[in-house]
Amino acid sequence: MATEEELFANIDALLEEEPQLPPPAERARLREAAGITQARLAVALKTTTQTVKNYENGRTEPKPPRLEAYQRLLNGWAARFPAHGAPAVAPAPASAPRPEPVPETFSGPAATEAPAAVEAPAVQAAPEPEQRPANLSAASTSRRPAKKRAVPAVDSRFPHGPLAVLDGDGSAYGVDGIVLDCPARTIPELVEWTLKESGLGAPKLHKNGKDSDPLIVITEAAAVKFGLPERLEDRRGLRLEEDHPVVKQIIKAKWQLTRRGFGPWARIYRKAQGRERQCVQLAILSWDALDGRSWPGVTEMEPADIARVLGVYAQRVITPRGGTAVNGLELMTALRPPTRAVRDEETGNWVSGHNPGSLGTEPIDPAPPEARPEHPVAQGWTGGFLKEEAYEWVRPVDLLTGDEAALPYAVGLDLNTAFLAAAARLTVGLSAPDHFHAPAFNPKIPGSWLVDLSGIELDPRLPSPFTPSGKRPEGPAWYQTHTVAYAQELGYNVQPLEAYLRRETGAYLDPWHDRLKTAYVDTLADLGVTKDLSDTEFLAAMEQHKQIDPALTAVLAAIKGTVKGGIGKLFEGPQGKSHRDGEPWPAMQRPTWRPDIRAAVISKARVNMHRKLNNMAKMTGLFPLAVLSDCVVYPTPGASPLDFLPYAASGKPQPGGFRLGPTPGLAKLEGVQEMAWAVDLMEQGYNPARHIKGDGHDAVLDEGE
Repeated sequence: MATEEELFANIDALLEEEPQLPPPAERARLREAAGITQARLAVALKTTTQTVKNYENGRTEPKPPRLEAYQRLLNGWAARFPAHGAPAVAPAPASAPRPEPVPETFSGPAATEAPAAVEAPAVQAAPEPEQRPANLSAASTSRRPAKKRAVPAVDSRFPHGPLAVLDGDGSAYGVDGIVLDCPARTIPELVEWTLKESGLGAPKLHKNGKDSDPLIVITEAAAVKFGLPERLEDRRGLRLEEDHPVVKQIIKAKWQLTRRGFGPWARIYRKAQGRERQCVQLAILSWDALDGRSWPGVTEMEPADIARVLGVYAQRVITPRGGTAVNGLELMTALRPPTRAVRDEETGNWVSGHNPGSLGTEPIDPAPPEARPEHPVAQGWTGGFLKEEAYEWVRPVDLLTGDEAALPYAVGLDLNTAFLAAAARLTVGLSAPDHFHAPAFNPKIPGSWLVDLSGIELDPRLPSPFTPSGKRPEGPAWYQTHTVAYAQELGYNVQPLEAYLRRETGAYLDPWHDRLKTAYVDTLADLGVTKDLSDTEFLAAMEQHKQIDPALTAVLAAIKGTVKGGIGKLFEGPQGKSHRDGEPWPAMQRPTWRPDIRAAVISKARVNMHRKLNNMAKMTGLFPLAVLSDCVVYPTPGASPLDFLPYAASGKPQPGGFRLGPTPGLAKLEGVQEMAWAVDLMEQGYNPARHIKGDGHDAVLDEGE
């Protein structure tokens, strides 16, 4: 006969087992008896309506701590609404306090935790919870309340946002703190679940565009669960071997991979059925899908925080489809789709036609001087190449005056997203180039001009506006329209010898600029750097903004990377040592391979920089020590930009020079060093603008790569 101790031990063992829930049908009955909607229950459990549906049809089961909370709720309902007409337990007195409502918006690893006590909700049904973008509240130093931004409408097809981050336990973390239960055990099952049950995706950014495919970010633990290696052995091709078991699973399930194969950013698809796309984007974190330079610190975050970072980026920029450079290019196409529906006059049917203002669907060969030397059109070309690149200039030390050398400080100013500012209202060519001999210069026509600017005399204490090195041109050379127009603006008569010009033009980058500018300014504002700050407040806010919220700091870095990388992709070169000059390479076969557009952006950015340098010299008598892309270093009497920037008697910044502020094209403090430090670097042939931060992280020449 069992002893009391043995019986108690058996009972304790049963108590320690995982809580058991009633059958799925009973769960639904109890909820309906209580008059609670699936949506309201989802809010209480901090999950989604789809997940609750899965609980009630037996597709998935909750996991701790949600399991215990759900069981407690069901037990409470079972006591009040017993089956077979048994008497219910008397309800609590009306005066009993009700639990606080569960907030809908939350973030962080604690997002999966249920409240400490989940009481039976009130019987009356609550309205469907409103979907909101990620909670971006941050401490602000603004003197006025932040302006409320419009909340984007929720597309009913994608109730759970654009993406989710999947951990090794089957929890998929989405935007707004949503956590989905993903039962998939293989990659094909994951794709099926994503398309049929997850509710993930994002609506198109343009009426003639396409919806964004859902993105599933796979953590290292999830990768191992799906049979993926922790690291890619093929570091050059960055893809799994074609005979890898996971690739075989995908093919066997009749899914396809793009030509890039299964790499850090894998696209898995089937042919679209009517208008319904069947495509899922995967990002493998342990394969370096998120580059630390563009997404600082993100791979070390918890899944819920990664989802927040990528979710904010997706809502403000685009659902990621690759590195930030790829996203920059994809955003151009998403905002300027190449085709639209047009009516065929003969048949009356709607067919695909060219979308005006876009780059079309077919690549266009550049003019020989605009191409890379490797390009097929450049083979045998001896007429020189367009060299519109960012500044990398240091003033010769012998041009420093004694008064300048005696100043105590060297202060670096950095222009916010200078390439983005240059893209605003920029007219570029949309058609193929036509060749002209001895044309009259027209500053309104985008193209490349062969002209001799070597005879133009400018102050040697400033870099030449016509060359990336800042040195004076030595003879005829090819220049983009903005560079030649600036020579004309300075009062010189320009007489082109040749030109490659484009007849069809447009402001192709305008919507790209507008969306990225809004994303940049809004994210800075969330970090406490708002437009209404005084210059003193702005400098103080910029000094601490990176410490306010690591997630939004990563978003800001990604936005910057999207600008630089997107412009660089317009001139992407061949990859790999096996390429031979004259052979085509994949990038140049894209409609968006447009070196002339990249040249226009960089030419305008460099001209904008020189115009400010020239105006500063006129207003303040100060000349720069060095320039590196969008960073300039000045010899100054004080350690703050406020000590040398030009201000009117009213206290407002003088127009034409450098101005402090958070919007693209305005300046921020890059760093401060002693003047002797800068002179020493210059004497050794180094550029002070590259090292002015003094934090051990040297600036990189911004070539739009």
